[in-house]
Amino acid sequence: MINSLDHLIIAVKDLDLATENYKTFLGNDPVWKGEHKSYGTANTLFNFENTYLELLAPKGEGFGADLINHMLSEDGEGLAGIVLSTPNVNKAYKSLIDSGYNLGEPADGEGINYKDSKKRKWKNLFLPPELTRGIFAFLIEHTEGSLDLPSFQKDTIHKLDHLVINTNDADGFIKIYQETYGIRLALDKVIDAWNKRMLFFRLNKTTIEVVEDKNTSESADKLWGLAWSVKNLNETCARLKKSGVEISEIKPGIKENTKVATVKSHTHNVPTLLIEHLD
Repeated sequence: MINSLDHLIIAVKDLDLATENYKTFLGNDPVWKGEHKSYGTANTLFNFENTYLELLAPKGEGFGADLINHMLSEDGEGLAGIVLSTPNVNKAYKSLIDSGYNLGEPADGEGINYKDSKKRKWKNLFLPPELTRGIFAFLIEHTEGSLDLPSFQKDTIHKLDHLVINTNDADGFIKIYQETYGIRLALDKVIDAWNKRMLFFRLNKTTIEVVEDKNTSESADKLWGLAWSVKNLNETCARLKKSGVEISEIKPGIKENTKVATVKSHTHNVPTLLIEHLD
């Protein structure tokens, strides 16, 4: 059903400010800036080798504006949603209906780039609470148009390494993401140093990393943070420091043959890690 982690959504108050901050952090210009008039939102998109990032702000009135305003009032700016790509949204809709889920029919979407008036079209399928479990998530099938891919340098961010999600019910998470969505579960293990169970789902050259903090509350998941892959961490950190981005010292990563640094500014409340794979 799912063939990629299509994109990530960050809710922001001031789209222009967030765009400049992420442009500084990522090291590349956005490839798209537009709006969803029917939803009441405006967005900026940054593209990468395996996914894209959407900065989303309210603009006007509509379902989207209401949703983002609610998120901003409840939790402030930060990681707000994930969008999963499907090759056939109508087939995915039928499969979920046949499995007993109650959800609305797919809806058409359209965006126009302010820069060059290019148009993109897609179909969305918003998911029921039994599947999202507290995360804003939906399925998408792109039907017209595409995003340009920037030129990546050794000191710019070129790929999403992994997305971190917290859960209190790892078994339930597996049932949804592996059994319903068909995403490959690459690893399920207990990390002794943290005494926590972790799941690693792999798709489109990235990882959905799930950390379980088990309790007796109703099953719930929460987006936590992002780890971005770079080709040369030393050069990337040097560029960021020169640009005024606050960043930690480089240290060995938990995974063998990696080194990491934590980004401490410009991310609009998204916990953010940079990682270089040395092998």
